[in-house]
Amino acid sequence: MKVLVSDNLGEAGIQMLKEEEGIEVDTNTGLEPEALKNIIGEYDALIIRSATKVTEDLLNAATRLKVVGRAGIGLDNVDIPAATKRGIVVMNTPGGNVITTAEHAIGMLLALSRNVPEGTASLKAGRWEKKRLQGREIYNKVLGVIGFGKIGSIVADRARGLKMQVIVYDPYVTPEQIEKTGFESVSLEELYRRADYITVHVPKLKDTTNLLNKEAFEKMKEGAMIVNCARGGIVNEDDLYDALKSGKIAGAALDVFENEPPGICPLIEHERLICTPHLGASTQEAQTKVAVDVAGQIIDYLKYDTILNAVNVPSVTGDLLKNLKPLLTLAGQIGSLQAQLVQGPIKEVSIEYGGDFKGLDLSPVSTAVLRGLLEPIVKDDVNFVNAQALAKERGIKINEATSDESEEYINLITVRVDSSEMSNTVSGTIFGKNKTRIVKINNFRLEMIPEGHLALIFNLDKPGAIGSFSTLLGDHGINIDQMQVGQEETGKMNIIFLKTNVPIRGKVLRELLGLPLIISVKPLEFEI
Repeated sequence: MKVLVSDNLGEAGIQMLKEEEGIEVDTNTGLEPEALKNIIGEYDALIIRSATKVTEDLLNAATRLKVVGRAGIGLDNVDIPAATKRGIVVMNTPGGNVITTAEHAIGMLLALSRNVPEGTASLKAGRWEKKRLQGREIYNKVLGVIGFGKIGSIVADRARGLKMQVIVYDPYVTPEQIEKTGFESVSLEELYRRADYITVHVPKLKDTTNLLNKEAFEKMKEGAMIVNCARGGIVNEDDLYDALKSGKIAGAALDVFENEPPGICPLIEHERLICTPHLGASTQEAQTKVAVDVAGQIIDYLKYDTILNAVNVPSVTGDLLKNLKPLLTLAGQIGSLQAQLVQGPIKEVSIEYGGDFKGLDLSPVSTAVLRGLLEPIVKDDVNFVNAQALAKERGIKINEATSDESEEYINLITVRVDSSEMSNTVSGTIFGKNKTRIVKINNFRLEMIPEGHLALIFNLDKPGAIGSFSTLLGDHGINIDQMQVGQEETGKMNIIFLKTNVPIRGKVLRELLGLPLIISVKPLEFEI
């Protein structure tokens, strides 16, 4: 199996790959996109950092590619949906540079407070500007930490050691969890109002882009200072420049920018901005660690099917993945079906496992349900890493339950989705080793194979209903490949599952809905 390293990678990682039996590694950095596209078809794995752009066009040429490994955290340069569609696993190394990045944030905070960069430049220019460059102590000052993940929590801990007062805002972490570690949980509004320093440690998402903007700066303390070592674009750079120019913000330290490199611009030239060229993860220790981590993950996947730190599939061992794979597929299909049936904002999702699941860890299966449910609804990319967080962000309550009984099935996954307007329950099971089936929708029993162009038709249980829509579809040249009929438990209504050679849309759909015995028609598509 062949591995291509297309960006600079620590030698320790490359050496690991070279020494692994059955692995052949090539290091070819700095390639132009077309040159990389011309050779990518030869490789089973690709290891990158931030320079290589893994686009859909590149992935289409990667006919053998099984996995992309990022030596670091950020995956802004990888088209994850395109990789997922092609069945390519995308991994990163989230733990390799957390300490390094946290230390850099603290270093930037100290350098900003004591005018270290400007003092250095002034002295090297032959000036002695001791009075002009007077700084401020950080002792007993209030540090507002936005984002209490791995890096944010380390920054908070290091700041506590410097005797700062630390307050934390993170909508995905409960106040109890934050307070358990000894920090004060506050709202974003309160953080802006109280903090002398604000440091950002959140991913760049739709909700966090331009999080620190003109409106936010206006709510901050007069003379507050800003540190961003997370992602460019979280701080609105034009608004920051205006806030620095007016004096509302006394100083800012940026390691990341919306466009990198940012070039020369008014913000970069402002005397109260200090900046570094995305050095948060750039220490020898961190680069060695992420290189070793990504090499180990690539080896484990190529040789043993073990997945670690993947963003588009669960992180499980090869043996567990083989056992879970049919259940993951079924769970995603149930979630996708629920997304197409539900109307109104989702309030609650209840997942019940009934029967014999052979003692498997089913938490990845629950995540697969949420991913299937949210992917058609949420415009942001949904993956196995953020599905739970996105559900919580939208106020969706998640319930899970297990039972040893499952009616007539060996095992059964039942998912109920409650919205502000309705409630739907869908049950599915595995036939044989890996054949997924939807066996119940609300009170209707059926046997649906969730793939291809489908439609669910609700009709009155009276003679002529099936004939009427069959004739109409035939008149429009639409062939019914498969049809199954399920009956409501009261016997008043049928649910008919159709698989057709082409989708039912537009005029055909309107004509179907006009038939006297047809109550509703719901076209369905399954991509998961």
